Amino acid sequence: MTGIRLTSDELRLMSLFQSITTVTAKDCVIDEKMDRVIFVIDKGDMGLAIGRNGSTIRTLQNMIGKRIELVEYSDDLAEFVKNMLGREVVLDVKIGNHSSNHGKVVTVIVDSRKKGMVVGREGRNVEKARLLTKRYFDVANVIIRGQEASI
Repeated sequence: MTGIRLTSDELRLMSLFQSITTVTAKDCVIDEKMDRVIFVIDKGDMGLAIGRNGSTIRTLQNMIGKRIELVEYSDDLAEFVKNMLGREVVLDVKIGNHSSNHGKVVTVIVDSRKKGMVVGREGRNVEKARLLTKRYFDVANVIIRGQEASI
C-alpha cells in the first residue's frame, strides 16, 4: 500500500467508518463516477463492519449519503480479485502481461450464466476491480470471461 495518498475527505470517512463500525479501514476510495465509497478492510472484519442484518453499514450509508462497498484485502492478487468479485462465482484468475500496454492483465474466468452479475450494473463491479487492482498491484486491466460450467 505504499505510495497511496489519501485525501482529507477519505481520511475523514475512514475515521467515521471506524467510529461507527469499530473496524479499522486499510483504505478508502471515493468513486464519484459510480457515486459510492469503497472501504478496504482486513480479512475477517466483514461481518463486524456490516453489522447484524446490515444495520451498521446502512447507518453509515445514511450518514454519508452514498452507497458503501466493502472489500477484504489480501496480499495475493488472485485472492484480492476473488474477494472483490465473489469467490463463489469466480472459477479462475489468470495473471499475465499484456505486451501492448506493458502492464499486468488479470483475466477472471466466471460461469457464463453469472457473467452479468459479476460485471455488475453499468460495469460497477469490474470497474471496482480495475480501480483497486491498479491501486494495489499496478494492474493495467481486468477482463471478465465467461466459461460454460461443467456439471
